[in-house]
Amino acid sequence: MTHANVRRVPKITKESTPPGIAQRWPTLLMIKLGRITMHRFSEALEPFGVRPRHVAALIELRDRGELTQQSLCGQLHLDPTNLVAILNELEQRGYAKRRRDPEDRRRHLVEVSKKGIAVIEKVSEVMDGVEAELLDGFEPAEREQLELLLTSIWERSGGYEAWSQVAADADDKAA
Repeated sequence: MTHANVRRVPKITKESTPPGIAQRWPTLLMIKLGRITMHRFSEALEPFGVRPRHVAALIELRDRGELTQQSLCGQLHLDPTNLVAILNELEQRGYAKRRRDPEDRRRHLVEVSKKGIAVIEKVSEVMDGVEAELLDGFEPAEREQLELLLTSIWERSGGYEAWSQVAADADDKAA
């Protein structure tokens, strides 16, 4: 998979100089890497007509089973309006189904469809390819160390709770 709009760097980076921002605040590279990663995943998923947020919702539904729309919103840490847009797109493609909760007509239940499960399987290979490309040149032990370091930073920063709060604060400022 080649991305013409992204400059490649040599696999041996010991001789390269980190970006200026990383010399003082290396964790700020995560912002840049996040954007590169999101772009690569989005580009790879484009032929399937889905975006990373669609795949995240489908995987959550596959792994947890039928959920209320509100529960799914909490699991994905999304604003309800954003989730409605995602679910509308998934329903239009036949990847998810929504129905009224018979126990509480104010709620909607959401589940992944067979077509949604099939698309997860199709895109998994492409997503594995993007991940392999991004981590190309790392030894298995280095990949494991990277995963441990990123997980540690995630947990120390507050994990999902902190992420949810940041998203809520951003929504409040936008309103």
